[in-house]
Amino acid sequence: MVFLNTQFIKKDQACISVMDRGFLFGDGVYEVIPVYQSKIFRLNAHLKRLQKSLDSIKIINPYTFNEWSYILTKLVNFSSLSNQSLYLQITRGCDTQRQHNFAKLTPTIYIESNPLTPKSKSILEQGFNAISREDIRWGRCDIKATSLLANVLYVEQARQQGVEEVILFRGKKITEGASSNVFMLKDDTLFTHPAGGNILSGITRDLVISSAKACQLSVQEVAFSLADIRRCEGLWISSSTREIMPITLLDGATINQGKINQHWHCVYDYYQQLKYD
Repeated sequence: MVFLNTQFIKKDQACISVMDRGFLFGDGVYEVIPVYQSKIFRLNAHLKRLQKSLDSIKIINPYTFNEWSYILTKLVNFSSLSNQSLYLQITRGCDTQRQHNFAKLTPTIYIESNPLTPKSKSILEQGFNAISREDIRWGRCDIKATSLLANVLYVEQARQQGVEEVILFRGKKITEGASSNVFMLKDDTLFTHPAGGNILSGITRDLVISSAKACQLSVQEVAFSLADIRRCEGLWISSSTREIMPITLLDGATINQGKINQHWHCVYDYYQQLKYD
């Protein structure tokens, strides 16, 4: 079952007009919300970020917090799976003709649930590979917009190269991954790019920062470079589906001799506790 414009219907019966601006222009925003043990994870934080994205592109939020909670909970309960990933998309809606400017329209709302199977700690401990590429995306990456062509092309590059992620840089500074936030560990300090237009500040990113502080790490939201990574003691990426994933090989060069720093274990374990609070 999926949710489309006030109705719960079967996915193969869900249809959206070809005049929807999400289809024509990528004119919309989205959220991905994990569900653990049938409990929606950090719903308030996700809906707060959704509101920020809607405000940024001038779409009026169609529901209150309680209405969103009811809809999402009901959709979760249609599945027998305890761990799920909710995909929620809101577009500006349907117009009568294709035109760049827009009038006040009724937003199109679509939500689906998919199985969520996070990688086990033993799998994550093996480390993963990544490549780096110049960040060619627009200057408002803080908006969780559905127009993700650049990200799609990066992810395809990753698939072709047989790696987990593409880590992006502007000038000489790392911004984030194609679908993740990026952290560097050096001298008992965890570095990550500051929030702003160059990155999407993820909910998981915030929890990694909280977990790092709980593990007595200093945290600095300061941009770092590819050269800094070559000398670091750990490189991690985070997202709602990956959680906290160590990268041990970047552009063919080994990170920290391929070893997982002990601090990762503490941060990972603390994060797991936060999931079920």
